[in-house]
Amino acid sequence: MRKTLRVAQAATLTVGLMAGLAVGPALAETWDLPTPYPEGNFHTQNIMRFAEEVNAAAGDDLEVVVHPAGSLIKHPEIKNAVRSGQVPVGEFLLSRLSNENPVFGADSVPFLANSYDAAERLWDASREVTEALLARQNLMILFVVPWPPQGIYADGEVATLDDMSGLKFRTYNAATERLAQLAGAVPTQVEVPDISQAFATGRVEAMITSPSTGVNIKAWDFLSHYYDTQAWLPKNVTVVNVDAFEALSPELQEAVKTAAAAAEQRGWEASRNETAEKTQILLDNGIAVADPSESLAASLREIGATMADEWAEQAGDDGAAILENYRN
Repeated sequence: MRKTLRVAQAATLTVGLMAGLAVGPALAETWDLPTPYPEGNFHTQNIMRFAEEVNAAAGDDLEVVVHPAGSLIKHPEIKNAVRSGQVPVGEFLLSRLSNENPVFGADSVPFLANSYDAAERLWDASREVTEALLARQNLMILFVVPWPPQGIYADGEVATLDDMSGLKFRTYNAATERLAQLAGAVPTQVEVPDISQAFATGRVEAMITSPSTGVNIKAWDFLSHYYDTQAWLPKNVTVVNVDAFEALSPELQEAVKTAAAAAEQRGWEASRNETAEKTQILLDNGIAVADPSESLAASLREIGATMADEWAEQAGDDGAAILENYRN
């Protein structure tokens, strides 16, 4: 871990010779920031840069300490850990909350927004509603960063939707579970750190995820094909406990917000670069990278239309407003 991200050491107070006088550095406020992804992941790298910038601006008053790869808190518990104040800040996949409210899954509706420009417009259309929902849980959004577009990985050719029938399909939220069901596959919940073992043991046989995750887990060790379906661009969100944020001085609050704005802009650009770089690494390591066949693409579009209708019905007035703002 970089020096700027080291765990804050307890300051040593030097007791002066004069009665009651203590001399020494003040203890810095420490913000532990758990993230699910390994240190080399571009999301984690971006968050580490965010921490560095906050720490540099805060001096001795605040230190953000990043804990990657679920080492402090596992992915499913991060949101509630921030909400309860167990940690003041954390990162998680926004669509993991879609079981709480369908609005949180807007970015995971297949083919609703299947490019970076479209994903940015969708976030602009949904941000206000999303912020209001999280505010009810005492959470404030600092920044969001998308994953590269999602594609299908399999150990063998997937030329038509029939080739997915019966495959044990890795899922990680309600949208991927529904997609697997509509494709005739068998949904199997697997978190990122467990993907490699799940494929090695036969627990799963196919998945839909980004080129980044494919490279991180060395998908070429157990998979042969990647289909660039660009199904959607899910976003990670970094949130802060409102009480923890408001306890900071106005100067520190501004430092955090400034670093967060820079992290969001930097993260979107990093995601675009990540897509090109990681797709090339898949190719270099023997993964067959291809666009989906017209038959497969047509079937996936039908699934997407079904899921968009289902999402709009479930999301109610908020969902209707988001779709109207996005499409207009």
